[in-house]
Amino acid sequence: MTGTPTVYVTRTIPEIGLDRLRERYEVAVWDGKLPPTKEHIVSMLAELDAAGLVCLLSDEIDAEVLDASPDLSVVSTFSVGYDHVHLAAAAERGIAVGHTPGVLAETTADLAWALLLTCARRTVEGHAHVAADEWETWGPRLLTGPDVHDATLGIVGLGEIGTATAKRAAGFEMDVRYSGRSPKPEREAELAEFGLDATYVDRDELLAESDFVSLHVPLVEETEGLIGSAELQRMSEDAILINTSRGEVVDTDALDTALAAGQIGRAGLDVTDPEPLPADHPLFRHAPERLVVTPHIGSASTGTRNRMAEMVAACTEAGIEGEPLPHSAIRDAGME
Repeated sequence: MTGTPTVYVTRTIPEIGLDRLRERYEVAVWDGKLPPTKEHIVSMLAELDAAGLVCLLSDEIDAEVLDASPDLSVVSTFSVGYDHVHLAAAAERGIAVGHTPGVLAETTADLAWALLLTCARRTVEGHAHVAADEWETWGPRLLTGPDVHDATLGIVGLGEIGTATAKRAAGFEMDVRYSGRSPKPEREAELAEFGLDATYVDRDELLAESDFVSLHVPLVEETEGLIGSAELQRMSEDAILINTSRGEVVDTDALDTALAAGQIGRAGLDVTDPEPLPADHPLFRHAPERLVVTPHIGSASTGTRNRMAEMVAACTEAGIEGEPLPHSAIRDAGME
């Protein structure tokens, strides 16, 4: 590598991150509305002899991409998750991989609760009712929904985001249950400080007894399709399903069927499969009465996105300078 190293960024991230990178490197940014194709990323890395790559969840970073520039020393993804990056291929090539853990739990939990309350109190449906000039008078049965206070909240996956989501249940005096691979007494103790007695149960019991089910699991082989036809049938016909994890955790066709059959009450989704969800997708036949969808905005607060931009910039700097990454996906995945 000669001269000033170059970093290629596959989307326009917040300026706080770009400005930090520009202080030390040449920075090229894809400014299109839609993500670049993998072929374009490969060609740009090769053309720039890039030393660093900043990518998003929407980018497939495989061996072909990693081989595009002989000077590539680091890939930093603007996300907590890194299943779109072939970590083994990166490790084999000595390419560091950075990500942004521990930054978006509270913000994503806020969004989970926004969806939960939206579905329970039917606010999107209410807005549509008013906007369509259908609001004629106050009605005793108009847009009624389930109470949130004193209800049972089921958390599938009591990690950082699941715990942050559960904490917010204290203000509604809810009964909190959670499921996962094993009990998490340290998380239970954390929730106890908020006056919550979180109970570990198996997933079938959680689904059957929860008024609200909120999903907070990573996308791995055993969680793909975790909520399918059988699981949805176990839920109450009034239950509300919230997914802010990954779209593939829920079987979309099974959810469509369950909503159509009235097997569950409603669903609030920030992530979908496919993603983006086309406007003509069959699932939208249930909106807004039984379905609310947001465009993967779980971490979309200004403060959180700025912090993520700073983190990917720091990881990129460390990788180019040959220093340990402050947030290494390869290390966090137990591969080093």
